[in-house]
Amino acid sequence: MSMLTPPGMGGKYRITGDTYPRMRPPRRHARLVAAVVASVAALGLVGWGTLQLIDVFTGGGKKSSASGTAANCRTEAAHATRAVALPKPGTITVNVYNATKRSGLAKNTADELKKRGFKIGDVGNASKEFDKKVKGTGILLGPASARNTSLPVLATQLTGAETRVDAGRKGAVLDLILGNGFKALDKQASADHALAQLSAPVPSADPAKKGC
Repeated sequence: MSMLTPPGMGGKYRITGDTYPRMRPPRRHARLVAAVVASVAALGLVGWGTLQLIDVFTGGGKKSSASGTAANCRTEAAHATRAVALPKPGTITVNVYNATKRSGLAKNTADELKKRGFKIGDVGNASKEFDKKVKGTGILLGPASARNTSLPVLATQLTGAETRVDAGRKGAVLDLILGNGFKALDKQASADHALAQLSAPVPSADPAKKGC
């Protein structure tokens, strides 16, 4: 035993002069490296998530917004140039029926409609289905095909009239059934203005002001 070897220590702790014992804790280098790598990965995920949120609220949203704006601009441009194709009063035939107790109402109204360019069909008292049963100003009745064509044109002459369609009705003739609330057709100036508005191109915002 070497004189450098403390008493009671031999074997692998024996000091021979060319070797000496390494008395230190086990290495933790690998564990430390793993911890550092995990921390870096976590920070990377947090940073990536932050960038995604920023993209959603700023840059990414701009792409979707730009696409939506372009689509809206195309739609508005189409609307701006589209005019509603409506028939002229001279092509619309109207039957005028009186559902009230007042005499002469149907004839006077038919004469006024004729002055405004409408064609007049039958004039007389309303059928039992409507006679004395119409409380409002009147009912505009026509076939289903007239829903968005001739019925809206006739409606410009009498504000507040109820519009109805009969799916089983044939032909294109309309009925104007005068009710208890009827006093007179709208003033011609008002009716002409309403008809002009109905036939005008659909209003649209200026595309230049909306970034189109």
